[in-house]
Amino acid sequence: MTPPEAPEDGKNQPGDTPPAASVCASETLTILRKRSEFLNAARARRQGTSSMMVQARKRAEGEADGIRVGFTCSKKVGNAVARNRAKRRLREAARAVLPEKGQDGWDYVLIGRADVTAGRPYAALLDDLRYALRKVHAARK
Repeated sequence: MTPPEAPEDGKNQPGDTPPAASVCASETLTILRKRSEFLNAARARRQGTSSMMVQARKRAEGEADGIRVGFTCSKKVGNAVARNRAKRRLREAARAVLPEKGQDGWDYVLIGRADVTAGRPYAALLDDLRYALRKVHAARK
């Protein structure tokens, strides 16, 4: 599958600009930006997988609409290049899985793991996220 900014004929023409990044973004996902939002999610439910940690919390009524998601990787993941690669892969996994498996009114924070998130096969990364969401939303006893 070619990225949306790739020209149909495979040749770049002078003056051709790629579309804005929002072309790939889902309308149902909003990105968490404030530290307080990340901290609120950290105090709620969490589920670890081999490639990531997922923190999730149900927001209070009227707090915000839709599904919100944040991404983070500590310095344990590696240098800036490794952290950014891991976050890019988590963003793509979230775009693919959260609109179908995430629940409206929830915040999710995806945390990358050292040496695993960036190198795990993409299909396995998606399966890990689906598994974590299933566990987080399972009825608590």
